[in-house]
Formats: sequence, structure tokens, C-alpha cells
Amino acid sequence: MALGMYIHVPFCLAKCSYCDFVSCRWEQDKVSAYLKALAKEAGMRSKELSGGNKQVESLYIGGGTPTCLKGEEILFVIEKCSFHFDLLPGAEITLEANPGTISMEKLEFFYRNGVNRLSIGAQACQEQLLMLLGRKHSFEDVQDAVRSARKAGFKNISIDLIFGIPGQTTDDWNESLQRVIELSPEHISAYGLHLAAGTPLNERINKGKLEVLEEEIWLAMYEEAIEVLTAAGFEHYEISNFALPGRQCRHNLLYWHNLPYLGLGPAAYSYLNNRRFGNEKSLEKYIQKINEGKLAEAESEALPQSIRMAETVILGLRLLKGIDLNEFALRFGKRLEEVYPKQIDKLIRFKLIEHEGEKIRLTRRGLAVSNQVFVEFV
Repeated sequence: MALGMYIHVPFCLAKCSYCDFVSCRWEQDKVSAYLKALAKEAGMRSKELSGGNKQVESLYIGGGTPTCLKGEEILFVIEKCSFHFDLLPGAEITLEANPGTISMEKLEFFYRNGVNRLSIGAQACQEQLLMLLGRKHSFEDVQDAVRSARKAGFKNISIDLIFGIPGQTTDDWNESLQRVIELSPEHISAYGLHLAAGTPLNERINKGKLEVLEEEIWLAMYEEAIEVLTAAGFEHYEISNFALPGRQCRHNLLYWHNLPYLGLGPAAYSYLNNRRFGNEKSLEKYIQKINEGKLAEAESEALPQSIRMAETVILGLRLLKGIDLNEFALRFGKRLEEVYPKQIDKLIRFKLIEHEGEKIRLTRRGLAVSNQVFVEFV
């Protein structure tokens, strides 16, 4: 079975006010040291997997802001992955892109050198909301980025939006949805704002300078996303993700099916051979360990079957098509209904999941309160 591969590029020109991802300010010396360490890590992981599966069907370059790197630096990353692993023909190669850090020249270079999918962070179309989120671009920059990407040859573009932002109205949200639909992307992600501890945005809320949106408004925005995007021809295939037919994110589907993936770079996580492990979050510690000839793992956990089953259920229920009961039984040697009889019965009674044929899936009601469903399997 082919792997998914994630590369974490930790650099940003400026950190967004809501972001709790591991990132640091761009400095050329740090970028150069990072790239050398990343190449070494790819080689070490390749040797570790020698004799095993080194085929890669999806490569996702995320961050941070990968597009704050030079085109040649992104190409270096792709080439090292191709050199040490078997990047399959037709592999999905996704690059996260910030509208403020891409140019026509860069986009043409990316497309010419193998990147075939762009994930563009728009987040909102209103200037005041973009400023609140700490974004350094306008919606006009998003429009320009999409137009330039099309001219460069890209035929697979995803756009991210956020709802539940303090001060955001349902009219704001509808406008953002409509204006993104007008850009004709193949994929749209609509995420509810996650207020992470320690972020500037969360600190402003804690100090009473901003108010969190009421749950009713948050849920109304989520329902609006489903209605508007499905009416526009997008398939709602995962809790927060919508795609035109055949344009689902292949890389993320590996995660949601709880299949093996390898992460490279600081703070990157992997799931291989029933083991989950994560790299050092500090760029300096990551580089130091790699340069000492060690893997940069900071944590590792062998997952017993009980945890693997629970995580397969939780991740699989994120998909609108749900969990295939026969596939679950084939994978674990047990029927899901036998492993979790009380949970399944309770969630069906509360109309949060439904059992139809050989599938168990979230109901429309369950989608809106999915975390309440998932906690039953923890």
C-alpha cells in the first residue's frame, strides 16, 4: 500500500493571530539549514524503510507558509522526496499557498516542476476580518492568485475559508462563500474557527476585547456552507470539505481512512507500522538532532488494536459516506457493531448516526455536533 507524505515547512513572513501551528519567522540562513536537514532526514527514513514500502501516492507540502520559500527551494524538497522514495506517476502533489507570497513566475515554476494541486488560504473576503485574523493579503490578492494559477496551468485548486470569526455576520459568511464559488475552484474547505490557547486572537477574547460568536450563529454558518456549496455542485464529502466530482483531496483521504503516512520536517507526525511518532517542534532541536545523525523524533507511541480501532471509527465518521463495516471487519478481525454495541445503539437512538446496509455514518444532526459523537469512542 502506497504512503502519503507530509512535509512541514515551518517558515512564515508573519504569524496569523489565530494560528497555533508550529512556525517561525523566515530567515534565509534558517531556511538553508532546514533544507539540508530535511534532505538528510528523507535519506534516513528511506534507509529505515529499505525492503519495505517506499511508494508515495500523495505529497503534501504544508506549513507555515511554504510559498515564502523560493521556487528552487520547493523544487529541492520535491526532488529529495523523489530521490529517496518512489513518487508514483500521477501522484497528487499539493502545495499550500498564501496569496501574498505567490507570483505568476513562481506559479509557472511550481507547475512546471510537478506541483499539480494548490491549496490557497483565503479565509474571508472582508478586509476587517482578514485584518482581525492577521492575514497580510486582501481578497483581491486571492482572486489574482487563482487567475494566475489557471494561466500557469493548474487544474486542481482548493480554497480555504473560515467561519465563526468574532464579529463575522451570516451575511459576511454568505458573501465569502459566493465570491469563492465565483472563482471556480475544484475544492473548498470551510473550517470553523478553532480558538487555540496562547494565540493573540484568543488572548483578546480572554481580555474581553472580542466576543465569541454564539453557538446558534456558528451552527447556522455551518448549515449555510452545506446548503450553498452543495447547491453550487460541490460534493460534501467530509465534515469541513467540499469537492467537485472526483476532486477530493487524495492526501487527506489517507488520513481519514487511517492509512500509513510519513511526515518530514519539524513538528511533522507519522503513522507507520502501527506506530505514531512526531518530530521535534523546535526548528533548532530538529536541525541539531538530524545533523548529529539521529532521527528527530520527540515522541513515539505503539498503538494497540483498541486505539487503532477507535481512531479508525473517529476518522472514518468524518467522511460523509461513513465507515464500511466489511472493511472494518477485514482490517481488525472484528465487527464494529460487536466492538462498540452500546455506543452505536446510543448514537442511533439520539439520531446522531445511522446504520444503513454495510455503512455507519453521521446524520445531518450528527455532523453539526460531531465532537459529541467522537467522544463516545475515546
